[in-house]
Amino acid sequence: MAVTAEQKKLAIQKYGKNEKDTGNTEVQIAVLTLEINNLSQHLQKFPKDYKSLRGLQRLLGKRKSLLNYLHRENAERYHALKKELGL
Repeated sequence: MAVTAEQKKLAIQKYGKNEKDTGNTEVQIAVLTLEINNLSQHLQKFPKDYKSLRGLQRLLGKRKSLLNYLHRENAERYHALKKELGL
């Protein structure tokens, strides 16, 4: 099950400055977290879906690099976001 447009819109409203603020690091991390959670649920049902596993690994790497960037730029926002998303 893919992340719906409604879920993305809610994440953008919650973490962005306005509705069209999709480039914000916190918004990108929140959307990636939604996608990672959905893909993890899929892989629990279908553990031999290796292409989806590769996609999950790519998303995890991208989120990790964005988290590292956020930590370098603003450690307070990093810790708050990490606590809020449960990472």
